[in-house]
Amino acid sequence: MNKKGKKIPYQTMRKIHGLVFVSPFLIGFVAFFLVPLVNTVYYSLNKVGVGDQGGMTFEWSGLQNYIDLFQTEVTTGNEPMMRLFTEENSTVLLSLPLIVIFSLFMALLANQNFKGRAIVRLLFFLPIILGLDVVMDMLTITTGSAEGLDSGSSLLAGSYVTIFLVRTLNVPMRVLYPIMNYVENIFELISQAGVQTLVYLTALQSISPSLYEVARIEGATAYETFWKVTIPSIMNITFFVVVYTIVDLFLKSSIAEEAYSFAFTQGKIGVGSALSVVYIFNVILVLAIAALLLRKAVKKNEK
Repeated sequence: MNKKGKKIPYQTMRKIHGLVFVSPFLIGFVAFFLVPLVNTVYYSLNKVGVGDQGGMTFEWSGLQNYIDLFQTEVTTGNEPMMRLFTEENSTVLLSLPLIVIFSLFMALLANQNFKGRAIVRLLFFLPIILGLDVVMDMLTITTGSAEGLDSGSSLLAGSYVTIFLVRTLNVPMRVLYPIMNYVENIFELISQAGVQTLVYLTALQSISPSLYEVARIEGATAYETFWKVTIPSIMNITFFVVVYTIVDLFLKSSIAEEAYSFAFTQGKIGVGSALSVVYIFNVILVLAIAALLLRKAVKKNEK
């Protein structure tokens, strides 16, 4: 109620509560992200140097840093920047469905009622709780060597399945290699899908049991129930999982390491800032494409 004794409308209260809820994020965004972002854009438009008496000097260069980034500059591995962006985007887009599908599959398994479910969940989420590096060190100590864990893609690359896909079906290796990498590095896949699995598990447990009861009464099969009840009920969560996975994959991208190398190792702060700006716009573009592709499915299931 306000000072005049009138009740505040429900919709207004919802907006106030929402604003209070997101206020910590807004404060943190302005203080720790927006200001550095503006500075980064400014640095990218200047040739940044160090003054004779300390401090930073700025010489306006316009878009020259962006032009140099894609025409003259190369990565630490002597690769063109355009090739780096192409490879990273391809890796993210190929890894995204693998991680999302795997996390949903593991959440479905963890949500089943069976004996020893608590132990299975503990074993699955152990790499997430302790960290992947800790688990890998434990396995290295157990086996006495890390050679078996770092064998690369040699086993799957020489398998009959891979030979059949490449020689018979003409599947390019650039498509198979990310899949082979994830299959042979199952611990890394589990680690990258851990948070998504927890989110999916929470979403599955929030689905009303009455929906499944109605499906059984109507004679729906398990397959039909999955596609008509489970998937529509978690479509909003799937959208969140996709966004989270894209951001998480890009955070681990080598592009961030290249930006750090330009700015702090090579002393090219302007070029490093330009790479950071292009990197941010690239992530936003990929997120926008994913949002456009999933928007219709989400809206359809909200009706």
